[in-house]
Amino acid sequence: MISWRHLASLVALAALLLPACAVGGGTATSTDAANTLTVLAGSELKDLEPLFPDIEKNTGWHLKPTYVGSLDGAQAIVGGDKSDLAWFSSGKYLTLLQGASGRIVTQQKIMLSPVVLGVKHSSAQRLGWSGNTNLTWADIAAQSKSGAFRYAMTNPSSSNSGFVALLGVATAFAGGSNTLDSGNINKQALKDFFTGQTLTAGSSGFLADNYVRVQDESTIDGLINYESVLLSLNASNKLHQPLDLIYPKDGILTADYPLMLLNNSKRAAYDKLVAYLTSAAVQEKIMTMTSRRPAIPEVKPDSRFPNQLLVELTFPSNLNVINQLLLTYLDEIRLPDTVVFVLDISGSMDGDRIAGVKAAFVNLTGGDTSITGQFARFRKRENIVIIPFNGSVTDNRAFPINDNSPTSPDIKAVRDYVNGLQPNDGTAIYDALIAAYRTVDAAQRSDPNRFYSVVLMTDGENNTGHDSNGFINYFKGLSPQLRNVHTFPIIFGEASPAALKQVADVTGGQTFDARSVSMSLVFKQIRGYQ
Repeated sequence: MISWRHLASLVALAALLLPACAVGGGTATSTDAANTLTVLAGSELKDLEPLFPDIEKNTGWHLKPTYVGSLDGAQAIVGGDKSDLAWFSSGKYLTLLQGASGRIVTQQKIMLSPVVLGVKHSSAQRLGWSGNTNLTWADIAAQSKSGAFRYAMTNPSSSNSGFVALLGVATAFAGGSNTLDSGNINKQALKDFFTGQTLTAGSSGFLADNYVRVQDESTIDGLINYESVLLSLNASNKLHQPLDLIYPKDGILTADYPLMLLNNSKRAAYDKLVAYLTSAAVQEKIMTMTSRRPAIPEVKPDSRFPNQLLVELTFPSNLNVINQLLLTYLDEIRLPDTVVFVLDISGSMDGDRIAGVKAAFVNLTGGDTSITGQFARFRKRENIVIIPFNGSVTDNRAFPINDNSPTSPDIKAVRDYVNGLQPNDGTAIYDALIAAYRTVDAAQRSDPNRFYSVVLMTDGENNTGHDSNGFINYFKGLSPQLRNVHTFPIIFGEASPAALKQVADVTGGQTFDARSVSMSLVFKQIRGYQ
């Protein structure tokens, strides 16, 4: 029998290899109509929804997807989720999951997309990369270290594209070995490579959207993402110059999007669905619709896909090695981050509401030892800034995290401070946001080599101080570097979803909804974007 501690380790690892997904969603059940197949799916599969009517017409089965977050999806599978099918970007992790592998009756890859590098054409020409099929990850790292190449990549602890990129680079730097182990993680080479990362995100789609937003700036030369995302960007008419796709010759990892059968009683329906999806005509349609490669040899990739031979790297078979790599990345390798938490402590936050915020910070400071909590906690080298506000900004306190163990003085200081917050008075949302960006401005001037982000939590509408127009005008007057600092508003209580979406849109962030899920869950989801 597997211990809960061991199971938690396994499931957390699996979750990291699932794609980062949209906030919300739940666990689907098989209690729908007789011709319905419930599907636990990653949000990136939404681009297949236009195909669903044809699937139903040709197979007789209606697909009902439930889009879940990465950690939630892994927990659901291990916990006995009653969905008929699961569909994520990768199934390789299942060979490592004793708790989940028994749930998977069978699986079949449906489409393919390697994780590669997209570089602005002008940058690729400047670097001598345009049309160069002999580039290695070491070549890219050298330009990254020198400051000549700067790029965007998702957070490996929340997004599959970022995870497999990290795994691929680490394997390429493993001293000529094709297998990564605990003794050949080359920290210095990885630090060189990640010196050039200037933009992070919690999902591949969000990363692509923000690349479009900042594409003309000198601080960005390209992004690491699924080949399909990069090809779709090139075809979108959103780019001012195309991306040259770079396939390092020392290897990449490929998502194969396996459709997995969870409910054995639906085996006949599953077989019919797989037969349809892997038919030549449908594989052609999927390739055209989604820019993913066909999964069957009978259908050849079209002219968008290069003929270059792709070297597929070996996926590690040791859970401890993967965990070690991820923790090393978070605590030692990636650029550290500064997060400014703007917390509403107006009178309406009294009672259960402020208690929920305090509980969320207890979890972020190590109190949550669950499957989903271990990678969301505050990391070493991180700076946490807390700006509480009611009718005015009441404080502005910084907490450097050098030791992130749950009992350390650094962590205890954050926990004690938040536990001492007392709600009262009005709600000056925009004054507090302006204070947050002024804080980031001062911090960036002294330490530009960090990721910066703002988290806004409020349960009401602004009723004093600057209004939305005042904040927008202030924000538009900031430097380009400051305008690249995103705000992630949390919708809670009576807060205006439209007003908070406006803040997210203006700053390039994304809203998260805590009206129907716990504040702790929402804070953990936001951590993937930092």
